[in-house]
Amino acid sequence: MKKIIAANWKMNKNRAQARATAEELASGLSAGKPADRTVMVFPPFLAIAEVNTVLGGRAGTLVGAQNFYPAESGAYTGEISLAMLADAGASWVLVGHSERRHVLHESDSFLAQKTQYALRQQFGVVLCIGETLEERESGRLSDVLTRQIEQGLSGVLGMSKSLLQEKLIIAYEPVWAIGTGKVAGEKEVLEAHALVKELLGKQGDDLSSLPVLYGGSVKPANAQALLGLANVDGLLVGGASLEAKSFLNIINA
Repeated sequence: MKKIIAANWKMNKNRAQARATAEELASGLSAGKPADRTVMVFPPFLAIAEVNTVLGGRAGTLVGAQNFYPAESGAYTGEISLAMLADAGASWVLVGHSERRHVLHESDSFLAQKTQYALRQQFGVVLCIGETLEERESGRLSDVLTRQIEQGLSGVLGMSKSLLQEKLIIAYEPVWAIGTGKVAGEKEVLEAHALVKELLGKQGDDLSSLPVLYGGSVKPANAQALLGLANVDGLLVGGASLEAKSFLNIINA
């Protein structure tokens, strides 16, 4: 299985800045990257077309969107459809990132609806899960991840195995490690990923082999150690992906 290195640029970069970063990434990727790496970039909506112009169509490189609304069209002020995103060049979406869950209060049931809808529209989904510090310290890690996986994936059970294995990725991101500089220790990551993989297996054989990424203050300095852990299938990178050089160092870790 190829390691997946994904960049979430969040609410950063205008179109010119996004294109410049994409061009620098493209140049670095052309100079060579490990053959066992797939690169994904999730820019802001207005920069997707710019990034896709540079990176779209490159072998082993995918462009996605950070959010969408699960409807074809309609009176959803401020939202964006998958058809619009596809027109801009996106083929993947993030669902359930902690900022969508905890800042914008998207529920497990709504995230399940989004996951199911995107997969039925042949979009790839990176479903993000993870616990807060309070949840971890109170011993509720297993309960939280069980709820997020069972409810988040409830609508995909019964879909074709080939679709799920080609178009669905899980990203474990402890909320307390996102943007804080804190990184879960190797033991914590191994235990959490083992739990996630066990929970996926309980959902059915079709989900047991899904890739599980780690996210949360990933940097060039810790990327190699994280990628070396037996059950870490890749990384979801926030702040350290905003500069091409930093992200390339993570890709090549």
